[in-house]
Amino acid sequence: MIGLNIGGVPEHFNLPWRLAIEDGKFREFGLNLHWADMSGGTGQMIRGLENKSIDVAVLLTEGITKAILQGLDATIIQVYVNSPLQWGVHVPYNSDIQSFEDLKDKTYAISREGSGSHLMSYVFAHQQGWPTDNLKFNVIGDVYGGLWALEHNEAQAFLWEKYTTAPFAEQKKCRSIGDVVTPWPCFVIAVRNEVLDKHKDLLDQMCKTVNQRAKEMLTEPNIVDIISWRYNLRSSHVESWLKETVWNYDGIAYPLEFNKTVNYLKMLDLITEEQSENWREKLFPKS
Repeated sequence: MIGLNIGGVPEHFNLPWRLAIEDGKFREFGLNLHWADMSGGTGQMIRGLENKSIDVAVLLTEGITKAILQGLDATIIQVYVNSPLQWGVHVPYNSDIQSFEDLKDKTYAISREGSGSHLMSYVFAHQQGWPTDNLKFNVIGDVYGGLWALEHNEAQAFLWEKYTTAPFAEQKKCRSIGDVVTPWPCFVIAVRNEVLDKHKDLLDQMCKTVNQRAKEMLTEPNIVDIISWRYNLRSSHVESWLKETVWNYDGIAYPLEFNKTVNYLKMLDLITEEQSENWREKLFPKS
């Protein structure tokens, strides 16, 4: 039995992993997969891959792409979710901020440098036509830190997956003024290269297993109730999320889908021209 540590956000997107682990699906082919909740998001997982506290990560496309092109010793082995991520733009509940324009030159709460909340702040500013070099950030660790920063005016904006934050908005801990959608598939599976070299066949089987579990999950008659109970979400929100979300069942990372991600990172000066060279060879497994 081979033991591997995998990290991911404790959110609804990763229910197929949790169900497959609980059902013993990975152990059937000799993989003891230990799940670690990473509430700090993609930035925390990148650190985990760097310091080898995790072997595999399910994380945001833009964050891991940037990290690998800047030298992280890891590889993307599959797109996990093909659909884009719906980021809610959150502001202090009692503030007078009403529109995106009100957030120009404000401070953004981010979980960590290189995280999705960090990189999507650049995407958001660029979509609004604002100079991205004026962005200001407050590193807050996780979603609860972001809510605290908004409440205490340590930040005026906080970007996070909108269904995860919906209960907090209903509790008046923040207020959503709109959404930002990623221009690429949202989640991928990445592995430390040392682990990939040793266990490629096992990792291929791991991906096939979670793909199959995601497919089966959608046919379960009570899946809305299961997700609603596990993740404290309204049933109506779960139904909307399931309609919007498309998992990748093919088990293939299509390099051309990442062209937009790499070009965006380069355009926003988040990676250099040199770092973007030969990006396909750097991001994906050698054939």
